[in-house]
Amino acid sequence: GVPHEAAATGAPPPPAPYTADASHRATGSDIPRAPAAAVVGAIDAPAPAAAVVGAIDAPAPAAAMVGAIDALAPAAAVLEAIDAQVRACRKCELHRTRTHTVFGVGPPGAGCMFIGEAPGAEEDARGEPFVGRAGRLLDAMLAAIGLRRGDVYIANIVKCRPPRNRDPQAGEIEACSGYLRRQIEAVSPRLLVAAGRVAAQSLLSTTQSIGRLRGRTFRYGEDRLPVVVMYHPAYFLRSPLEKRKAWDDLVRLRSMLSEEAESVQ
Repeated sequence: GVPHEAAATGAPPPPAPYTADASHRATGSDIPRAPAAAVVGAIDAPAPAAAVVGAIDAPAPAAAMVGAIDALAPAAAVLEAIDAQVRACRKCELHRTRTHTVFGVGPPGAGCMFIGEAPGAEEDARGEPFVGRAGRLLDAMLAAIGLRRGDVYIANIVKCRPPRNRDPQAGEIEACSGYLRRQIEAVSPRLLVAAGRVAAQSLLSTTQSIGRLRGRTFRYGEDRLPVVVMYHPAYFLRSPLEKRKAWDDLVRLRSMLSEEAESVQ
């Protein structure tokens, strides 16, 4: 597993401790193989291919969510309160150049929470994470495994756009770390997905490359939430021939979500 090593010099401490867990290591038998053309088509398509959706278990029954509405109401109020604190935040210099803070979107109690690195230009303009080209690709990736954007919760490590889309600095990540920790607690997902190098290294407090972190499961916080690492959708816009990696990660993600759903029933 990944050693309990410090992040790069100057990086903040992890929001919560983690441990490596080999129980979900990706192997050749874990990941169904599909023709490359089908993989690219499934990720590029605006809607899920019937063959893909039919081969994967459906999301948890809607009735389960209906029965939990009353329980989720306090969580929604907590998220609104944290969002208000973020909008008023002046803890780092990013507040001077932001147009909007970008807190997060999705339902409390979502089974899966995606965490990216930081808002980009369009996210800053609209105040919503994962929009624009990368956001549309994320929607298509989710659709390829039978999920909709509204089925998951989406957030970022930092809540304001860094100038010129540079990587967030250590102090900026630290300034937002408490908001993110409380956000995760309020959403209470069954699984965390770190999308991209910055998100993965920040959540796991490691300097290891994303290539070494993919295909493994880590644990976050006192509840030991499973954490998996994927490439950020923007990576596949720059490197479309690498989309096979996205498919492998998505199939594994769907399998883990099904297992987690079964374990709580």
